[in-house]
Amino acid sequence: MLKTSDYLILSAALASMILSIYLWFSGQQDAGLFVGIWVPSILGFGAYFKIIQYRSKL
Repeated sequence: MLKTSDYLILSAALASMILSIYLWFSGQQDAGLFVGIWVPSILGFGAYFKIIQYRSKL
């Protein structure tokens, strides 16, 4: 079951990926790579907070 916070995290990662692709193909490869490495970081933070939330319920 996904909650609102899960959707926000996934949409932030998707927006980062789309921005990265746009920057890459607009000729700004360095900026595209920089923004592209945000995606796993955002998803990692989301997973971390999900684990913390799950552990607090135990």
